Amino acid sequence: MIKKYLALALIYFFNCLPIKKNKIFLFSYYGSQYGCSPKYITEYILNHYPKGKFDIVWAFNNPNDKKHLTDFRKVKTMSIKYFYELCTSKVVITNFRTTDLYVKRKNQYYIQTWHSSLRLKQIEKDTEKTLPNGYLQMAKNDSRKCDLLLSGCEYSTKIFKRAFWYNGEILESGIPANDLLFSNDLQVKESLFKKLNIPVGTKLVLYAPTFRKDSDLSIYDLNYKKLLETLNHKFGGKWKVLVRLHPHLTLLSEQIKNAENVINVTKYDDVQELLYISDVLITDYSSVMFSYLLTKKPCFLYLPDLLNYIENDRKLYFDICELPFRSATTIEALKNEINNFNEEIYLEKVSSMLRKINSYEDGKASLRLLEKIEKEIS
Repeated sequence: MIKKYLALALIYFFNCLPIKKNKIFLFSYYGSQYGCSPKYITEYILNHYPKGKFDIVWAFNNPNDKKHLTDFRKVKTMSIKYFYELCTSKVVITNFRTTDLYVKRKNQYYIQTWHSSLRLKQIEKDTEKTLPNGYLQMAKNDSRKCDLLLSGCEYSTKIFKRAFWYNGEILESGIPANDLLFSNDLQVKESLFKKLNIPVGTKLVLYAPTFRKDSDLSIYDLNYKKLLETLNHKFGGKWKVLVRLHPHLTLLSEQIKNAENVINVTKYDDVQELLYISDVLITDYSSVMFSYLLTKKPCFLYLPDLLNYIENDRKLYFDICELPFRSATTIEALKNEINNFNEEIYLEKVSSMLRKINSYEDGKASLRLLEKIEKEIS
């Protein structure tokens, strides 16, 4: 409690200082990573604006782990410099809820990018009974601070209007994090393979499930050997599995040991890059399925606890049968779904789904957002 009062005293002092008009303050998942939409907004600025046009500041829990990021300034979360930069920035951008240690100033412009363009699990007010009271209050306060919310599709806009405790402006122009998925840059792909120490040309299946309340890792136990054999039989090539558990399970994920063809990438900052280079996605209730939908590459749902999840964790926005992705509740059934995959039918269902949700995604979300920001700060 003493630390909180000290932080509030710093905020009160720094909020009396002038706001720097071209300063943009960003953080992702409370400072744990350089990823999601805040990263792609930053990359767009660095690649399309002259140096010095914007003063970019990122907050990280461990800035020393980000020494390779040299094109902008970095601060440690909850440090004195952190509060100074946050309080004197004109634009504040994040992908998650801010706490009461962000006391927004009258002339600041707070952009909430959220962390998915669409989701299967119900969120916020739609699942209010499943959320802790502390989180609910934080979410409501955050929505009151927000000046702009980003939406990736009409379906998401309707969810936000109903469930986000927010009546402000929604920019219906796509999610910056998804811009990468519309490019086909072989050099970028090769650099990512090199970064992961994987031979270029290797086929990749990304297993990216969401978290459960009980944090039981046994629910994620795929038979990787059988999975790789099935993928090889169906699609050909040499395959490796990338396993990325939810960020909430980062510490527990250390129990997953790398093997010859299995790589634990839970600590990899940017899931979009993993989606970009993967040939197949396997997930469960995670929103990554809707980002991957944009690539039109095969996606399968492994749902060993479907009924229990719906009853005890979260209700869903879609019936599983409505989705274009084939689903299975056992390893054997998943194997059969992969073997029976029909690309033509799948692509028809993907197109139908994109029409149903009225997707705004076209790879230019960052462009449109920066145009909006320039107008706001001019």
